[in-house]
Amino acid sequence: MPEIKKYTIAEPYLNLQGGLLEAPFWEKSRDSLRFVDIVKRKLYFLRPQEGPSSLQTRDLDFNIGTTADIEGTEKEFVFGGKYGYGIMNRETGESRWIRKFWHDEERKPDGGGKPGKGETREIRMRSNDGAVDAAGRFFVGAMNDPVVTETFTDEGILFRLDPDGSLHRMKEGITIPNGISWTLDNQSVYFTNSPTQKIMKYPYDLPTGTIGWEQGEIFFQCPYEGGFPDGHAQDEEGCFWIALFGTGKVVRVNPQGEIIAEIEFPTRCVTCPGFAGTELFVTSAAEEEPEHYAWSTKCQGSLYRIDVGVRGAPLNRYRNQGGA
Repeated sequence: MPEIKKYTIAEPYLNLQGGLLEAPFWEKSRDSLRFVDIVKRKLYFLRPQEGPSSLQTRDLDFNIGTTADIEGTEKEFVFGGKYGYGIMNRETGESRWIRKFWHDEERKPDGGGKPGKGETREIRMRSNDGAVDAAGRFFVGAMNDPVVTETFTDEGILFRLDPDGSLHRMKEGITIPNGISWTLDNQSVYFTNSPTQKIMKYPYDLPTGTIGWEQGEIFFQCPYEGGFPDGHAQDEEGCFWIALFGTGKVVRVNPQGEIIAEIEFPTRCVTCPGFAGTELFVTSAAEEEPEHYAWSTKCQGSLYRIDVGVRGAPLNRYRNQGGA
């Protein structure tokens, strides 16, 4: 077993006491970090070089789970939101839906959810994590919206939005679709269904965007009781920094699936890491069991920052060839 490098973070960089902070994304050309609070429906922008006082907050009419840059423009970005894929103007906050997830039948009451709440699939679902492949396709996972359903079922789906605007259902029967990324040679894709406690590795065909679901193998399994892999970020050395929800840890895992570094946080529910240069920004959620883990509530729903001495792998941009 390799030696494990240890880090400890004592305090948040920004203590926001948020609901579910997620999706830290470095806007490199602006030297700005954007991230979201899914539960409280907020979008944040931060300039790390200027410090916490540079934080800007935008209230949203719907929740956003994940975002990505668009090739050829710095004014807009693409997102996976409550109802599907959309594009937002970074300066004005104006947004438009470019492809909804659900067809007409899924917008009708179907007996699911709670009476009077979440009676259609469209209402009881939302976007979660996502990423763009090297061909400019944007993969986004949809899951039950716990604000509506209070429970999780296996009606989640992994979607793929192609550059021409076409929408594809890549995999169904998922509970909480989470971190997705590709090997540096684009021959394999990593995908997380959090309740399984595993990150799986599958063959990937970049020219067609297809995944060899039947040839999957376990890449990483959370070794900590009660912990679940949430979001992850890949570094330039091909290693993964994985948020382990419920453990207060982010671990660095080498390409062989072995833990080689570990960051300890003062809150349990860490959700997603993202790189800005050699600095790793990590989001967290509100403590789910405050009656049992009171210590975790002081720094819950916060943003953390640590220099880990390695740069993140370049992030792909969505290719909006359809002109949406």
